Amino acid sequence: MRFRLRYQHHDLALGDGEFVVGRSAGCQLSLDDPLVSRRHAMLVVTKDAVTVEDLGSRNGVIVNGERISAKAVLQPGDKITIGSQELVLLRGRENAMRETASLASRGTMPKIAAVPETSVRNEPSEPPTPLKEDLTGRTEGDSSTVRRVTAFKLLGGVAEKALAMGRADEAERLLAGPLADLVEASRNGRPVSPWLVDVAARLAAKLATTTAKGAWADYVIELYQSQGRPCAAPVVDELNNAFRKVNAIDLVRLRAYLAELREKQATLGPAERFLLQRIEGLERLAALR
Repeated sequence: MRFRLRYQHHDLALGDGEFVVGRSAGCQLSLDDPLVSRRHAMLVVTKDAVTVEDLGSRNGVIVNGERISAKAVLQPGDKITIGSQELVLLRGRENAMRETASLASRGTMPKIAAVPETSVRNEPSEPPTPLKEDLTGRTEGDSSTVRRVTAFKLLGGVAEKALAMGRADEAERLLAGPLADLVEASRNGRPVSPWLVDVAARLAAKLATTTAKGAWADYVIELYQSQGRPCAAPVVDELNNAFRKVNAIDLVRLRAYLAELREKQATLGPAERFLLQRIEGLERLAALR
């Protein structure tokens, strides 16, 4: 039996051997998604079987709605969720896609971005420039920065409309690249506009509420933890909605974030201390899930 992997209408033939999925360009399938680790998961393919293994990713590997703890044997039709992206294992087609299988076996598969194939109706046909180089939010004396901040505003507005119309998968694809850029910049200690952080976090929290994916709520916590400050009040409001719907929250990450905030509690102002109390309420809510 031969196998293929379907992702966003792309069919990738799976040759015998290892097939790694992650954000790194060195993976056989590289995904632009903030919830995907650099080397997230590995498929091991033989003539008659395919197994999937979590490579120590932050957000785990979900097979048919269940998070795997180690390796799992896959069957044709199984759905594998990596970050916010869904892949489906299918039976291979005879005498088809040989070139794709050859590329995959050599580790030279092209990077596939988690972006929409079509934009929301009545929006500009040309997509905004992805937010990559400067995330400080400055608006004076740097036209490229202005364009990137404006692009994020536009993209966020389009994603909000997609969510309002019940198109959560489209909103995810729209936001995946910019959100990945933002959290990567924050992890690396680059200056990031607090405004951009709050906007991105609110959008990610809305995705968590709409999709019931705990990984988006985890994204929010990681983003603010890397900034070393409490979540903004509107973000906490949305997380309260999300925590009542998602099935799994990374409590270890949430508690580590709270511990860091408590350590600096003496330096927080009254408003920030109140936010800390509200985030502690989120921890209690998550512990009940």
